[in-house]
Amino acid sequence: MRTFSIFSIPADMPASERLKRRHMLARMGLALLVMMQVMMFAFPGYLRSRASPTDNLVLYDQALVLMNWISLVLTVPVVLYCAWPVWQGSWRQLRRGRIGMDVPVALGIAAAFLPSVYATWAHRGEVYFDSVTMFVAFLLTARYLELCARQSVTVDGSHGTIEDARRAVTGRADTLAFWFVAVQLALAFLAAGGWYLYISPERALSVMIAMLVMSCPCAMAMSVPTAVASAHAALVKRPAASPAEVNGLAAATDRVARQNLYGSVAWHLLMTPLAAAGLVAPWVAAVTMLLSSLAVVANSLRLFRGHSRADAPAWNKAAA
Repeated sequence: MRTFSIFSIPADMPASERLKRRHMLARMGLALLVMMQVMMFAFPGYLRSRASPTDNLVLYDQALVLMNWISLVLTVPVVLYCAWPVWQGSWRQLRRGRIGMDVPVALGIAAAFLPSVYATWAHRGEVYFDSVTMFVAFLLTARYLELCARQSVTVDGSHGTIEDARRAVTGRADTLAFWFVAVQLALAFLAAGGWYLYISPERALSVMIAMLVMSCPCAMAMSVPTAVASAHAALVKRPAASPAEVNGLAAATDRVARQNLYGSVAWHLLMTPLAAAGLVAPWVAAVTMLLSSLAVVANSLRLFRGHSRADAPAWNKAAA
């Protein structure tokens, strides 16, 4: 990797931070590997049709039972090992009497995994092991990108101006993320209650899981760190020629961070009514969570590409 890449490990990173990064990479890799296997075992269930002959349906259901048990065995390490930082984080947040981004994530995993275990044991009902593994894998991917962005930050010289821009927008992002999570949790339980009482009780759980997955503010958490890291990486590759150029990059960093923040909120606001209406499956909600996070990364990289060009005015246009 190039030294200015936001994904490369800084040479002066402490050993504890290197170990943390390796553990997160291991968890992410295992979750992605299991996700692919579980999706393979879940796919036949999507093709089940009641129009098939009765004998075929019996054999088909027997095969699904076996595949559900295999999916359960594969999903357990993802829930216990890969998602361990989520359980730790949610417990710490609840002990402090606050709701952070780990709380809705933990609720979403538990709400999808525990009923799936019961359905597998009882041989009836829907299972969501594919949604669980996909959610955890995509969540860890987003958090790994966020961690890489945070660990690439330096504050010496002209980088200090970029850090000033970060501090100006971080408080706004934290406040918005808190209220977003609180409102999304309330909407998830209200929508599930409405489906259970008035529409279709058997679909209430699926709607609640999808909305809990949608309540994960991963993209919002990445909005500021990725923009700041991209600006730092740009200064490493091509140092600013004047204080005015540094100030211009800092202003663009603030602008892109706000674009990331409000854009991710708008995306969630667009998807939430669809999830509440039962039009978004849990695994689709996990995919949209990843796409919003990748969109934040792509938008932030515009800072790096623009400033890395030979002419300063060109990058100003790119970041505008």
